[in-house]
Amino acid sequence: MNAMSGVNRELADFLRRARGQVDPSRAGLPSDGRVRRVKGLRREEVALLAGVSTDYYARLEQGRRITPSPAVVEAIGRALELDEAGRTHLRDLIGLPAGPAPRRSRAVQRVRPGLHQLIDALDGEPALVLGRRTDVLAANRMAKALFADFDEMPPKERNYARWIFLDEDARSLFADWRDQARAAVESLRFEVGRDPGDAATTALVSELRERSRDFDQWWVQHRVHQRTYGSKRLRHPLVGDLTVEYESLVLPGDPDTVLYVYTTAPGSPSRQAMDILASWTVAGPGARPGRPSRSGLDTEPDA
Repeated sequence: MNAMSGVNRELADFLRRARGQVDPSRAGLPSDGRVRRVKGLRREEVALLAGVSTDYYARLEQGRRITPSPAVVEAIGRALELDEAGRTHLRDLIGLPAGPAPRRSRAVQRVRPGLHQLIDALDGEPALVLGRRTDVLAANRMAKALFADFDEMPPKERNYARWIFLDEDARSLFADWRDQARAAVESLRFEVGRDPGDAATTALVSELRERSRDFDQWWVQHRVHQRTYGSKRLRHPLVGDLTVEYESLVLPGDPDTVLYVYTTAPGSPSRQAMDILASWTVAGPGARPGRPSRSGLDTEPDA
């Protein structure tokens, strides 16, 4: 199977599923009296709303090798009520240039020293640096205490999506695990659309589909979303329940690398929990962080 045929099958699947999610009553289409046997819009209705022929849209949805103009792609995106991430994914699958120049280098990603220094300087706030396919490239002290010590994992396992689906500690850590896990799937779908030929991403998706029923179920739904901010609810084993807000920052000149910073509302119980976690994980040069007892009174390092 060549790359083009793979992209076209992805496109066909995405269009069919997007069409099935549109409420016909919102689309402003006149009723034709026919009983609807399936959810969403019919092909001819998408074509009507997009201003193209039914045959043309049908061939596009079948994965035929045709390349619509940017104006037609935009019209189809409006007809399918796609958000910006969905429209970007549609352009990617069709092969239209959009946004940053296509990737040419598949070199191993590395975090420059200045970025390491930046996240270490954010000592009171967890910070992660994610690369392609949600690989965890760097984490500061607080991110390791809040989520997991990715540095202790084998290189292949230092991946956020893999961790959240295959690590039992991750499943119990997030009070809203299903929301966070689905977000990871939708972000990975977006990633695949941007670079469908990347072998490492394909291998990761194959592993997760084989080992996680939840991932496989959500993957075939072909939903995409690019979250740039949001919140996570956690049940931390040391400090209990807390909610963190996150902001993601794409690094200038390096669209494959994203900095995530997690914060808590000043004066909130979540802020207090974060401060306690920070105090428990403080260690001097060469020392190991202390591990608190259940009572929270014993903060000495293990013997």
